Amino acid sequence: MKYTLTRGGLAALEELLAAEGLAAKKARLYSKSLTDPSAAARAEGLAARHAARYGQLLALLCEQDAQGGGGV
Repeated sequence: MKYTLTRGGLAALEELLAAEGLAAKKARLYSKSLTDPSAAARAEGLAARHAARYGQLLALLCEQDAQGGGGV
C-alpha cells in the first residue's frame, strides 16, 4: 500500500515506536524480576506483544523511508 505521511504523522509514528520499545523493555525486565512464575509469564507475554508492535511500526517507518520519506 502506498501512502504519504505528513511531518506530524511521521513524528507521531516515531513517538509510538519509542513508546512501544520502552514498554517492551520494561515488561521484559519486570518478567525477569518477578518471583511468581505466572506473573512472570504474563509480563513476558506483554513484552512479546509490545515487541511485535514495535516491529510493525518500524516496518511502517522503513517503508515510508523507502518511498522517499514523509512530509508534504
